[in-house]
Amino acid sequence: MPKGTIEHANLTVTNPERSAELFKQLCGWHERWSGPSMMGGRTIHVGSESAYIALYTNDTAKGGYSKSQPLNHVGLLVDDLGAAERVVIAAGLKPFGHDDYEPGKRFYFFDWDGIEFEVVSYE
Repeated sequence: MPKGTIEHANLTVTNPERSAELFKQLCGWHERWSGPSMMGGRTIHVGSESAYIALYTNDTAKGGYSKSQPLNHVGLLVDDLGAAERVVIAAGLKPFGHDDYEPGKRFYFFDWDGIEFEVVSYE
């Protein structure tokens, strides 16, 4: 039986530079690559050495996504939930849905394009 892990997710956003900066601050990630996309537009890959989020944009990217259309949320694991929440607030975004159940504590936020993220800590 093969084993796997998520290597990357590719999200369409209206401002990949702004989104990349948020993830750098929120998760301690770095920019792995940026440049023109194979399908037009441009992309920034931001993440760790083993996984990343591709932040894609083009002239038709409008944002304003609705939850579950088709994505419910992207989960991010952090080592300091309080510090992560302060980063989200400093970016002008609003944390909500704070909860504590197995396997950890969490909160949610919508980015500027309406994409929902769950931030969780197992600490």
